[in-house]
Amino acid sequence: MGKVAKATVSLMIVTMLSKILGFGRELVLGALYGATVYSDVFIAASNIPKVLFTLVATALATTFIPLYYENLREGGEEKALRFSNNILNITIILGIILSTISFIFAEPIVKIFAMGFKGETFKQAVLFTRIIIFGAIFTGLSDIMKSYLQSKGSFTIPGLIGLPYNIILITAMILSVLLDNIYILPVGALFAMASQFLFQVPFAYKKGYKYRLFVDFKDEYVKKMLILVAPIVVGVAVDQINIMVDKTLASTLVEGSISALNYADRLKGFVTGMFIASISAVVYPQFSRLSALVDRTEFFDFIRKSINSVIIIIMPMTIGAMVLSEPIVRILFQRGAFDARATQMTAVALIFYSIGLIGVGLRDILTKIFYSVQDTKTPMINATIAVVMNICMNLLFIRYLKHAGLALATSLSSIICITLLFRSLKKKIGDFGQRKIIVVFIKTTFSAIIMGGVARFVYNIIFGALGTGFVMEVIALGTAIIVGAGVYALLIMLLRVDEVSMITDIVKKKLKRK
Repeated sequence: MGKVAKATVSLMIVTMLSKILGFGRELVLGALYGATVYSDVFIAASNIPKVLFTLVATALATTFIPLYYENLREGGEEKALRFSNNILNITIILGIILSTISFIFAEPIVKIFAMGFKGETFKQAVLFTRIIIFGAIFTGLSDIMKSYLQSKGSFTIPGLIGLPYNIILITAMILSVLLDNIYILPVGALFAMASQFLFQVPFAYKKGYKYRLFVDFKDEYVKKMLILVAPIVVGVAVDQINIMVDKTLASTLVEGSISALNYADRLKGFVTGMFIASISAVVYPQFSRLSALVDRTEFFDFIRKSINSVIIIIMPMTIGAMVLSEPIVRILFQRGAFDARATQMTAVALIFYSIGLIGVGLRDILTKIFYSVQDTKTPMINATIAVVMNICMNLLFIRYLKHAGLALATSLSSIICITLLFRSLKKKIGDFGQRKIIVVFIKTTFSAIIMGGVARFVYNIIFGALGTGFVMEVIALGTAIIVGAGVYALLIMLLRVDEVSMITDIVKKKLKRK
């Protein structure tokens, strides 16, 4: 696991930098606009192209890597490059068509995505959407370029695309206030989306990429991609429908509900984006390689270690986010227009989102395992079931818990999804070490609960002794996190969780190289 470990750690480091800057973006948005109608409009409009285009972009990018390697084996670099340009140009055509249609039908689309918006708020949302929507063309191009670089063994550059994206958005947010022009926000979002693709192009050329104006819809690999893509599109589509339903229902609640859910989701996304996405991006090619071996012992062992590594990382973050949600949100966001009310709403949403962190983390890994054995239908079916249940729970929980109910429904549906995926995977490939995974889950959950209790106790003691104030609360929270992390690390070592030694070895080797 040497090369995989090194690539994973490198990707985690650059992703962390990108996520920290992403947090900076949310801090700026929160400080300048808080949880108000303006932030609701911007967030809702920004999510529309993501929902409409992510399903196509994700499906194409997921199937690109194995088909690129197949072209490389059969015809060398020339054929692989021809395939890459064909897919890139087809993506451009599809993006232009979908963007134009979305521009024309922006009003009914906004009504679907934010049915609670009325009057001037609705008009602003429509205009924001029409500006941002063409940036979605670059979403597909960025994912294709990312897959190309990953197929060349470059994981760091794709992990850095959040840097120009966040810098441009932060600049746009500040300018929109300084110039008193709210419409700078969607224009900034448009340029930010384009930057993710343009940032990767020079590095792709260094890896041997050369653009050619070439389109062939009849190419055998395009047909093969369409066959593989279909279930992925459906699976991603139901997931995006789920997001759409959440935002639509949130738009019917009190002002700031969409923003509170968004800020809490960003905090959750920091964990999944930095750790889980990094692991998933690196292990996917390994899953594909090992699954083709006659002796699958190494494949099963790699599956178990990958899953257990995610569990070890996610569980303490889950409990920590739940017991320290309010001080975390207050320190990160409460300033300017982001008041105590916004903090309370976001903290509650964070607690309920945290419940499903383990589901979000493991779903990505399990899905990649199915893709590696050329099964794209099972994740689609399980995702569809989970989303239907999520929508049903949304309608039930929103009556009693308001926006927090939407977060809880999302968490429970993700847990249901991984439960179904685990059962399906066992039927698909047999015993891959489920008992050892359950043992690790029990040990880490126990350790994380003890850690959470200790962390909260330490925070209360120190905060009570130091008194109020931003600096005092930072000291209290920082100390609580450090002590809690130490307690967790000690407990999982005492309980002899095998993967701990593997993770520490990876970190030690990386530090020695540095």
